[in-house]
Amino acid sequence: MPAAFCAALLAAGAARAAPPPDADTALAPWFRSLQQPRTGLSCCSIADCRRVDARFSDDHYEVLIDGTWKPVPPETVLERSDNPTGRAIVCYTPVRGILCFIKAPES
Repeated sequence: MPAAFCAALLAAGAARAAPPPDADTALAPWFRSLQQPRTGLSCCSIADCRRVDARFSDDHYEVLIDGTWKPVPPETVLERSDNPTGRAIVCYTPVRGILCFIKAPES
């Protein structure tokens, strides 16, 4: 059901939720492998995920979405060391908010 829900969302909003213009389709399998930490459900797809500026403030992460710093709920942080993008990633929809957050690779 969750995969069907994501597929339906993507099909219904394909024009509105298209992958970003700089999307690297070779990364699509990695994006599809992302799962929400609390539920194990998909973070959806490359259409919902974006490279973002991120910072650690006090005791939590924040991401810059549409010019506004938004707090990252701790339960959405994925502990992955295989981020091939070189940047922090947030999977976000305006309706559901932040689904997943992946830290930038450490240098």
